[in-house]
Amino acid sequence: MCVRRMEWQPDEQGLQQVLQLLKDSQSPNTATQRAVQQKLEQLNQFPDFNNYLIFVLTRLKTEDEPTRSLSGLILKNNVKAHYQNFPPTVADFIKQECLNNIGDPSPLIRATIGILITTIASKGELQTWPELLPQLCNLLNSEDYNTCEGSFGALQKVCEDSSELLDSDALNRPLNIMIPKFLQFFKHCSPKIRSHAIACVNQFIIGRAQALMDNIDTFIEHLFALAGDEDSEVRKNVCRALVMLLEVRIDRLIPHMHSIIQYMLQRTQDSDENVALEACEFWLTLAEQPICKDVLTGHLVQLIPILVNGMKYSEIDIILLKGDVEQDETVPDSEQDIKPRFHKSRTVTLQHEGGGGEEGEDIDEDDDDDDDTLSDWNLRKCSAAALDVLANVFRDELLPHLLPLLKGLLFHPDWVIKESGILVLGAIAEGCMQGMVPYLPELIPHLIQCLCDKKALVRSIACWTLSRYAHWVVSQPPDSHLKPLMTELLKRILDGNKRVQEAACSAFATLEEEACTELVPYLSYILDTLVFAFGKYQHKNLLILYDAIGTLADSVGHHLNQPEYIQKLMPPLIQKWNELKDEDKDLFPLLECLSSVATALQSGFLPYCEPVYQRCVTLVQKTLAQAMMYNQHPDQYEAPDKDFMIVALDLLSGLAEGLGGHVEQLVARSNIMTLLFQCMQDTMPEVRQSSFALLGDLTKACFPHVKPCIAEFMPILGTNLNPEFISVCNNATWAIGEICMQMGAEMQPYVQLVLNNLVEIINRPNTPKTLLENTAITIGRLGYVCPQEVAPVLQQFIRPWCTSLRNIRDNEEKDSAFRGICMMIGVNPGGVVQDFIFFCDAVASWVNPKDDLRDMFYKILHGFKDQVGEENWQQFSEQFPPLLKERLSACYGV
Repeated sequence: MCVRRMEWQPDEQGLQQVLQLLKDSQSPNTATQRAVQQKLEQLNQFPDFNNYLIFVLTRLKTEDEPTRSLSGLILKNNVKAHYQNFPPTVADFIKQECLNNIGDPSPLIRATIGILITTIASKGELQTWPELLPQLCNLLNSEDYNTCEGSFGALQKVCEDSSELLDSDALNRPLNIMIPKFLQFFKHCSPKIRSHAIACVNQFIIGRAQALMDNIDTFIEHLFALAGDEDSEVRKNVCRALVMLLEVRIDRLIPHMHSIIQYMLQRTQDSDENVALEACEFWLTLAEQPICKDVLTGHLVQLIPILVNGMKYSEIDIILLKGDVEQDETVPDSEQDIKPRFHKSRTVTLQHEGGGGEEGEDIDEDDDDDDDTLSDWNLRKCSAAALDVLANVFRDELLPHLLPLLKGLLFHPDWVIKESGILVLGAIAEGCMQGMVPYLPELIPHLIQCLCDKKALVRSIACWTLSRYAHWVVSQPPDSHLKPLMTELLKRILDGNKRVQEAACSAFATLEEEACTELVPYLSYILDTLVFAFGKYQHKNLLILYDAIGTLADSVGHHLNQPEYIQKLMPPLIQKWNELKDEDKDLFPLLECLSSVATALQSGFLPYCEPVYQRCVTLVQKTLAQAMMYNQHPDQYEAPDKDFMIVALDLLSGLAEGLGGHVEQLVARSNIMTLLFQCMQDTMPEVRQSSFALLGDLTKACFPHVKPCIAEFMPILGTNLNPEFISVCNNATWAIGEICMQMGAEMQPYVQLVLNNLVEIINRPNTPKTLLENTAITIGRLGYVCPQEVAPVLQQFIRPWCTSLRNIRDNEEKDSAFRGICMMIGVNPGGVVQDFIFFCDAVASWVNPKDDLRDMFYKILHGFKDQVGEENWQQFSEQFPPLLKERLSACYGV
């Protein structure tokens, strides 16, 4: 007969020691906590310490539950950190104990064991613990409720953590058995089990697991059967399933869409807010589907009032937001209130017809939400987001359902209802702007009045909603709305309530972007307010204030360069600059702000540039040094936060752009070129992106310092012409173009390093517009300085070159690029023949070319016409659109 291995037994003294440690670790005293941490680290040296932990969790039924659970959670952390070092006997003992005790009578202990199981499973153990899934699935059939619930809880966690692995060949496709098994439990008598079963299947919808797709109709049928379930957790999981199915298997829902919408209308009003929130997601997802308009039009009359009703603050929101606290500006912020900021690196863009430069399309612009500090997603936010996207789908067709409600809300005596009306008005601003215009002359003054409401939450939402209509306000005569709005917003920037300060500051930044130079007459008054706020704001709002000042500088540009304005603005900024240490993250927004200010003030920034320049160089140097130490000894040093270096590089760009030639003496006295050489080769794309922007700006401002490095820099620039990293590639391309203009014919040895990549990029499908334009400019400039080298490949790029530059405004960059094309056509006229119509179109896009450039165009057009003869030219020009024909004839007589 077989001899059973002696089962592991704890040593009594050791067990008492572990229990004491668990008791101590629940103490609130930090010194005790620290001692516990040290003790834990010592005990982790003993392999069977983990046996003690599982023993306390699964066997010591006499101990109190929090202590047992804690023992399991410490074990879970050990598994996470060192599972690969557990001796096999220890690992096996832990796994066995988990499976044997998954049905513990205590829900807390069952849940802890479930967490432990999934943690072991995700340490690559699903493959080496083959009995886990079959055993858990088997235990689902147990008559004992605790065993069934515990196993389901564990399975749900494993499905959440390892869904991709479960749907792969690596495990022999266990889902083929698991999913049909889960579906059987949708009809179980216990709501907790029904809820687990749906939650398990839900993990596999988005990944379209094959086993689920094979059973999709049964799944949907079972979901419908649970639609009226009395348990809120079950209803929540049903809603969640339907929302995901809408994304991945809308084909299966379409036949039932009418009844699904009716069901979701009901659920969005569920008495349990968690269910209502899951249901409300349905409208957000549906709005993204092409069928939205067809299936929803008939239901708007029911849906709109439900969404509007969901946009009120709940009582709990008001308590959490301290809605009754009006004055809190003297209360310091707690650090966790402050969300981490991410710096957006510089992307070089061109000016377009009809408006300013376009932002790089590869960068998502994020609209700040109206009530950030409750950053948990809730029914109010979801309802507002749904109304916003639906307004974008239905446009003005939404208004007949909304306007009758709005009137009642906006003038309601109860502030909570009035506040929700103002939020509604803001949510539809983008989608329904056209239809709202007739009502705005009456509504905007009412909203401006709401800025003085006695409730802080009404004042703050009014700031947000007004910012959503800023575009319209600015389009009217300034005295009618802009001036009153600006005056009131500036008062709100100095509000006694921090949330109102924040909302007003953000709204004012939006107004600045829309109004641009319209603000110039009021600059003195604006600066007085913003500078006064400096002395008043707590930490979090200071960061938003920097943004408002930076945006102001971007918006009014050189108009800021007046001695009285500089006198007001610079001292407080420089004072903050001196207070902050090099490792303080608050430098990010301050550096960004100073970068805008330096660019706007131009020579006005000269008195302040030296310390700012030096510090930026220091920040770059420190970060590079730390990165080097970390790469050599990752165990001894921390990885640096490279954002410091990126922001510093961008501010240096701002200085070079603003100061132009004046930056020369600063560059001469620093090692910036050596640092730049390192930054251009950094592994992080954002660092390279900012380096190339700075290289281009220094090339324009003080080329004699750049020139000695060109031989080293050009190969690096060539390597970075890789459209996988759009913004890096864009800035490298732009820098090459600027270098061409300075190098002239000396560019010749480097043409082959970059030309092929540039031609490839301009012919790539789906390349963002910004990158295409910069590529075309640089190819043109390369041809301008080295026509003999570039002209032979003219035919390979002339067509996309012409189409990408026809929408750019007349400017220096466009001028040099077109000169280049004309010179290349001179060298290789055959290269343009097949695409001559595109060249004609590009020439016609010029409004006022310089005289000598106009002559170049004239010669090429007439040369071509003479070459083919009058008759052929007539036939050729018949293909021209009427407008093109007209312009060429008027400007060039062809």
